Amino acid sequence: MAELNKWVPSDVLEPIKRFLDGDLTMTPSIKVEQFVDGTTLVVRAEVPGIDPDRDVDVSVSEGMLHIRAEREEKTEHKGKDGYRSEFRYGSFSRSIALPPGAREEDITATYKDGVLEVRAPAPVKASDATAKKIRIDHT
Repeated sequence: MAELNKWVPSDVLEPIKRFLDGDLTMTPSIKVEQFVDGTTLVVRAEVPGIDPDRDVDVSVSEGMLHIRAEREEKTEHKGKDGYRSEFRYGSFSRSIALPPGAREEDITATYKDGVLEVRAPAPVKASDATAKKIRIDHT
């Protein structure tokens, strides 16, 4: 018998939080891991098979880190017996609270091997509540 994947309470609570915040679309969430590395909050999001320049939006507003990704996959198979086409698409989002006073200009994002990593160094002072996009570096 195959072992079931372990669930994390935040996987269940994130859609409920979005619903209570007025997001009635119930957009599926991105699976993430978050931890503190020294004095830096590190958030890793699983978003394989996307173009980080085109398909991912990382922003910060009002003390929250917002990650939104869109995926579109198409496959076609033509053979002598017929034609088969499949497509999958959707958008995914996740919002994570930043440490109080985190500075948006110090936050970095990188993308490698299907994993988006966002690093937010320890807060220095409170910043204003305007939204700022974070550039994603990828290799």
